[in-house]
Amino acid sequence: MSVSHTSQNKPQTDNINAILWALLAAALFSSVAAMAKIVVAEYHVLQILFFRQIIVFLSSMPSIEKSFPQSLMTRHPGIHALRLTGAFVALSCGIWSVAVLPLTTAITLAFAQVFFVALLALFFLKEAVSVHRLGAVFVGFIGVIIVMRPSVDGLFNSYALIPIVGAIGAAVAVTSVRKLTATESTATLLVYQALFVGALAGVPLYWLWVTPDLSGLLLLLATGVLATVGQWVGVKALRLGEASVVGPIEYSKLVYAAILGFMLFNEVPDGFAITGAVIIIGSSIYIFRREAKVDGSKDRTG
Repeated sequence: MSVSHTSQNKPQTDNINAILWALLAAALFSSVAAMAKIVVAEYHVLQILFFRQIIVFLSSMPSIEKSFPQSLMTRHPGIHALRLTGAFVALSCGIWSVAVLPLTTAITLAFAQVFFVALLALFFLKEAVSVHRLGAVFVGFIGVIIVMRPSVDGLFNSYALIPIVGAIGAAVAVTSVRKLTATESTATLLVYQALFVGALAGVPLYWLWVTPDLSGLLLLLATGVLATVGQWVGVKALRLGEASVVGPIEYSKLVYAAILGFMLFNEVPDGFAITGAVIIIGSSIYIFRREAKVDGSKDRTG
């Protein structure tokens, strides 16, 4: 029996459990965003990111130690630099955006990452991108523009550019990882991000540091812990189920964000946010389903 045939007959319970894990991951990341919105009122974005990277580094230590110092060796330092820059921009803008935008709006605009990844894959990874996928990308961008409110006072909300820049950074990081996974180990990817993103956030803290009190320290650490647990839970979901099933579950973040935004910050999504979110989610799910169908056809003919 071929590998592809085996994967097609994966027990349905795997996908069901994967969906449950993915829902938990989305809840955790939405909670992290809500906590960041609270913490950023007292502490700089980079200080929050620094604490988060400390937790990521500690959780990555077992994987790093197994292959140290080989985990520091790479044949692609330039791609690593590009990936780390993208990750730093994505994480920083993710925290910054929830400080200046409603929680649901910030998370909705961050989903533009899906479309930027599709474009970068076309131009830099030379992946074949169908007309269907390009059409879905175009429709998704329309949704993004709607959320940015282009008709309000004749201009869009300038703060809406923050999560868009973060989405571009995330897309650069994801595209770089796709390139690096062909030659680099997981430990190498972990150690570079844990060390260098932490350093990029940590160095400016010489001027920006605010000594937290006990409650602030616990909240900063909790934000890092929940973000790290969310990453591990998300990986668990992807290992249990098919990407085409797990991927769209990420959009449940909008539901969690809407609930948390209303309960904690008295935020109610307006018509622009709701309409744009529906368009973005619909076009993204179309991309997921279309790619799954194409992959399935390849497996049957392979």
